[in-house]
Amino acid sequence: MNDPLAPFADLTTPHVADACIRLGLPVRVAPSSMRPVFPGTHAVGRVLPAQHTGSVDVFLEAMEGAEPGDVLVVDDGGNLDEACVGDLVALEAAKAGLSGIVIWGLHRDTPELRSIGLPVLSLGASPTGPLEVRTSPVDALVQARVGKHIVTRDDVVLAADDGAIFVPLGRAAELAELAASIRDTERRQAGLMHEGTSLRQQVHFGDYLRARAERGIGFREHLRGLGGAIEE
Repeated sequence: MNDPLAPFADLTTPHVADACIRLGLPVRVAPSSMRPVFPGTHAVGRVLPAQHTGSVDVFLEAMEGAEPGDVLVVDDGGNLDEACVGDLVALEAAKAGLSGIVIWGLHRDTPELRSIGLPVLSLGASPTGPLEVRTSPVDALVQARVGKHIVTRDDVVLAADDGAIFVPLGRAAELAELAASIRDTERRQAGLMHEGTSLRQQVHFGDYLRARAERGIGFREHLRGLGGAIEE
């Protein structure tokens, strides 16, 4: 059986974001302040949600029902006062076969996380762990909020150097196919630029300026007629 997420291995979050725009899907990205712990990060998998309330047991319970390749998505409410994920959680996630961790909150144990090598994105680091344990909500393992977005097991997350994006699991294959087409177009355009053909030449920019003056068309409309990938 083919893995519907396999094509994402060679895609970036911008490719997928552009594909969402073209398909008319919401572009659900994590806050721009969420960054990878180390460069070269790339993880894709089905969302494994967990709402943190001060104890790691919610992460361990989530992993009890995890499938290989899942990405643990931690909702700590964007807390910037204390870290919620450290080296032991990351190591346990790696041993459980997860492909990464996305944290709407902070991490700690940065050198150890880099040594473990599991892709981790967070809002930053803090030496302080949880200072208290709060009551866990009944849907703690059902959904997680990341910024303004709610994600569930019906979503896929791609986390990389430019951040994280969430897409519907049921549209993943379609999105990956279109994103790959966008990627290939951009690579072809970049290749032509390295060979001496400017971007303006490739997109017939002079023709666009004339068409804009004569018919009032927009640049994206012009690009669609050419099959260009610049803006979407």
